Amino acid sequence: MSDSTAASAAAEGNKKVSKVSEAVIRIAGNSQDGIQSIGGFLARLAGRSEQEVMTFMTIPSTISGGPSIFQVRIGSGEVLSSGDEADVLLAFYQHSYENHIGFLKEGGIVLYDSGHVEPDPELEKKHRHVGCAVTELTVEAIGGTARDKGKNIFSLGLIARMFDLDAPKLENLIIERFKGKATSITTTALTAFHAGYAYPISTIAELYEFTEPQARDKEQVVTNGNEALGYGILAAGVRFGAAYPITPWSDVMELLRRELPKYGGVFVQAEDEIAAVSMAIGSSYSGRVAVTGSSGPGLSLKSEAIGWAVMAEMPLVIIDVQRAGPSTGMATSVEQSDLNIACFGAHGDAPRVVLAPANVEDCFFTAIEAVNIARKYSVPVIILSDQAISTRIEAFPMPNLEKLVQDISPTFEPQKEFEPYDLDAADGITNHQPPGTRMESGKYPVITGLEHNEMGHPTNSPVLHTKMMAKRRRKLQKLASELPRPKVYGPEEGNVLLIGWGSTQGCLREAVERARKSGDSISCLTMRHLMPMPGGLKEIFDGFHHVYVVETNDEGLNGYGQLAGLLRAKFCDKKIQGINKTDGLTWRVSDILKRVQEKLETAKD
Repeated sequence: MSDSTAASAAAEGNKKVSKVSEAVIRIAGNSQDGIQSIGGFLARLAGRSEQEVMTFMTIPSTISGGPSIFQVRIGSGEVLSSGDEADVLLAFYQHSYENHIGFLKEGGIVLYDSGHVEPDPELEKKHRHVGCAVTELTVEAIGGTARDKGKNIFSLGLIARMFDLDAPKLENLIIERFKGKATSITTTALTAFHAGYAYPISTIAELYEFTEPQARDKEQVVTNGNEALGYGILAAGVRFGAAYPITPWSDVMELLRRELPKYGGVFVQAEDEIAAVSMAIGSSYSGRVAVTGSSGPGLSLKSEAIGWAVMAEMPLVIIDVQRAGPSTGMATSVEQSDLNIACFGAHGDAPRVVLAPANVEDCFFTAIEAVNIARKYSVPVIILSDQAISTRIEAFPMPNLEKLVQDISPTFEPQKEFEPYDLDAADGITNHQPPGTRMESGKYPVITGLEHNEMGHPTNSPVLHTKMMAKRRRKLQKLASELPRPKVYGPEEGNVLLIGWGSTQGCLREAVERARKSGDSISCLTMRHLMPMPGGLKEIFDGFHHVYVVETNDEGLNGYGQLAGLLRAKFCDKKIQGINKTDGLTWRVSDILKRVQEKLETAKD
């Protein structure tokens, strides 16, 4: 816990209360224990208490469940990552204790279920151990024979008491969580919470209290990346979606299936990914951008249809929530290994747009940006999220929905002359009209996956093929010229520039802050626009001696990760090097800094 200072005596006797500016709490158990619920309650409480928060979770990919963790970092100031080390470890089982106590800070507290955990005497010298018969006390509080049910909420009460959290707010969150369910469920949950909160933990564990956070002008939204993507799609005006379930995309799909009908929309669970993307393309042709989504395996199946959308110049949004691959891979682990297929996954030259949100808040705005780019340039846009962002909970200011929510309903005004694939159009941008729009000339365009003339009719003309290829390329070159120059976090020149994309943003920024406090010359940059890339990158790179691209993917046969490979190919700059990992976990700040030092040492040799 950062900035821990002794405070005055607690209300309970003379028990010391320490003021802390932040705390990292890791909850370890099995997936069926509801540990995600504990972390979710803590994260949402933080957001409603004007605090910063970031979470990280792992869950097994097996249906029967298995070991799982949920880590939450709460801070009164800025929180950039989920934390390298835990201040408090809550361990439900022996494997939870043994596998995760190594992530506990020296002197940190391990709160363990004494009915299932036997502490290591050697580790008791290194960490503060607090035993509590969590399972038994939960059964005693709520009754019944389901020994593992409710212990998560009991444990939430323990943590709430340890950190002097706002109990009434937590009670309201519990009530909200079980709204619509039987009253007995809510009552049982509240009983378990009160029992945990009333446990005399102050007699065996130190108590903490967060410093007062800075007051905020706007109400905070507390959500995860998948939900932010879904609501961004709704705000952008999309009213049709189609997809097939797959982890970790499915939560976006479920949100859209639930919410779209409220706004006159429809979401279809298709029979497979190919049908889903085809439905979405058809809907987009009707005059309003549609959405489909999946994870890596599903994106592979959609590739042929995406190529068709490129040829026909159909506006379309495809969301890919990446997971570890190849093939089925590790369905519930994080990886950033779909960049190549997102950029180039089609036969022939099939230019498309690829965006990568940098955090949960950015998921919302990236969804809107993707829809607007798809509409303006009549092009498929792929959003590359990843498992870390999709499940991560963050708090951010409520967006100005009055300004952001848009209506993209089509118009059916008569057209005099209309050639959707007009070769003389400014910057090669196609302008489709919805089918059924009256053409005064009596000539109606068509769409096809074949090469075509300006009205969409198939052609095998070498001249027209060359011109149409240039047209499809030219409009994305126009987009590239309009993209904002990426902002450098830290000085715009120095020794080391770290480059990342997606979920690495926060870790990179925290790494920069730590390094600069130690006197090291390090800055970072997060790329949101991956295809096409914005201008100004070469000038930025020229300001640094070393450029290291930090990615959660393999270094590949050539020794560079996927983004590093694209940057080296584009700029032919040998100082662009990769820092990669494929363990299915998010980056730790300390690991990034360690790898940077190793790279610098190697560069000296």
